[in-house]
Amino acid sequence: MIGFIQGRLVPQVNGMIQAFPWEDWQKEMALADSIGIHCMEWTLDQADLYDNPLMTEQGQAEIRALCDKHHLTIPNLTGDCFMQAPFWKAESAAKKTALLADFEAICRAASTVGIRNIVVPLVDNGSLQTETQTACLIDALLARKALFDSLGIAILFESDLAPQPLASFIAKLPAPTFGINYDSGNSAGIGYDVRQEWAAYGERIVNLHIKDRLYQGTTVPLGTGAADFPSLFACMAEAKYSGDIILQTARAADGDHLRAILAYRAFVKDGLKQAGGTYD
Repeated sequence: MIGFIQGRLVPQVNGMIQAFPWEDWQKEMALADSIGIHCMEWTLDQADLYDNPLMTEQGQAEIRALCDKHHLTIPNLTGDCFMQAPFWKAESAAKKTALLADFEAICRAASTVGIRNIVVPLVDNGSLQTETQTACLIDALLARKALFDSLGIAILFESDLAPQPLASFIAKLPAPTFGINYDSGNSAGIGYDVRQEWAAYGERIVNLHIKDRLYQGTTVPLGTGAADFPSLFACMAEAKYSGDIILQTARAADGDHLRAILAYRAFVKDGLKQAGGTYD
């Protein structure tokens, strides 16, 4: 299903391209329904983590009620909190323990509202820079595999690693509990080749973020940056990709976010159709 990442239909928070929309999160769910989009990916920040509605019983009940009212599914969560405060880079054992407790709490909360995929961004502040960090991440998550399985949760990694290193990394973590979240904008910004990426680890891609970026630059409207969308759509069609497609696209310069997201959805559907694929 083609969906959007939370916050894209409402005004930006403090000028940030992505942040939890504290004042508009309920309104956004109604807006999505009004334009016929019924899939949204939740976003979670480290700041005020336990005040987020996802993390409270009352908030979880409201989320479920609003999803029913507006025919909305929330299959995925992007954990920007993990990138903002990565346990694999914690400066002390106590801090690592606390952040891992947060990780477990997030998984339990997500499961209560039907979220099945938790995206862990291994980019920017979350980027893996040493073998020690990589080992810490892998060991901690493998130790919690039984928890993830019991909750019906999969852990997906969004990474800045090159194709072969990322393939080697994910090979150490068993499917279906662990997989990859492919981000077209991140790959374009670094300069990776789409076909090499999909050849290396395409069978482990479970969720897909669509955005465009300038090479070594910022997010821009779809089709105006370095992303090779024809090759991406061809790879998706060839692989018979059936996971979600989440629009993590540039914000509308004129503030008309609904018009922008509908245009981006049409861009993706048209591109997939030309490549021989189809998508709702």
